[in-house]
Amino acid sequence: MIVEPILSKQEIDDLLSAIKQESSTATAKVRAANTQQQIDYTSLDLLQISSKRDDQIRIPNFDVILDAFSHNYTVSLSNQLQRTFTIKRTGLESMPFKEYLLSKNSPGSIGVLNLAPLKHGALLVYDPELSFALIEIMLGASTELDLLKLERNLTKIELTVLKATLDNACTDLDTAFRPITKLESSLLKIENNPRLVSITDPDAEVIVGTFQAVCGEMSGSMEMVFPLATLDPFRDEFRDLLSVSTLKHGGWTDIIIEELKEMTATIIAQSGLIEMTVGQLLDFKKGDIVTLNYDLNSPLRVLVEEKLKFFAVPGVHKGKKAISLTGIYE
Repeated sequence: MIVEPILSKQEIDDLLSAIKQESSTATAKVRAANTQQQIDYTSLDLLQISSKRDDQIRIPNFDVILDAFSHNYTVSLSNQLQRTFTIKRTGLESMPFKEYLLSKNSPGSIGVLNLAPLKHGALLVYDPELSFALIEIMLGASTELDLLKLERNLTKIELTVLKATLDNACTDLDTAFRPITKLESSLLKIENNPRLVSITDPDAEVIVGTFQAVCGEMSGSMEMVFPLATLDPFRDEFRDLLSVSTLKHGGWTDIIIEELKEMTATIIAQSGLIEMTVGQLLDFKKGDIVTLNYDLNSPLRVLVEEKLKFFAVPGVHKGKKAISLTGIYE
């Protein structure tokens, strides 16, 4: 039988001391690692997010114009094709024009737009899914059938079929840009090859807005491409787009004024006003005479949305009862 040597008290103390020292070293390493992880962070100023976004886009409030376009195009495309479409903006970024073209391996269809009287044009790009879906719908595809997903380039005839949808997009783009400037955009041509379209220099910066189009089970994307040089002269107009000023003419102010003029209002020519109890009203029967408490020689009260605005006298005009305004209530 082999007897293992027994450690002395001093050896045991030395061993425990070494274990404690090793444990302390490991704990220090863990704390150091945790401290390093806490140090590795990036500060974020929430108050600067919007300004940084504008710096990246380079044109402030341009997303508002694109959102207005997507809303207008949703309505016009739904009316044109008799299908319910939903178009929403999903992204906005800037890049060199050459880089954008190189990223379009299979663009589907590309509409080249003339933004008269602006210097440069723009692009409206449908991806293949949206292109083929629009063509099938325009050719009368049934709503009960699944739309085809073809992996090929569009033919010239198919591109011509899409011309009507791109023409509507030009009209909706003009409406969206109305607060900034008056546009008379038009479709120059439709291509399926990115090499055949050019709206600015290859190294020039362009702003790309991305949209998602949904119609039933169909989903596709489209993009609008604008050269920065086209939008930059209107930087001040874009910056003031959301500001409200009654002293400044043009922009949203004129649009709101014009839309308010088209609103309907209820007008009442009131000859008299009396008060009666509910019991008296319940006792009414055919043939009863209700006496109005007013002077026959006094003018009528003309109410606009139940607010007194004018005074008038009754009469007849071209065989119909009418009133003639005699004054304005101040």
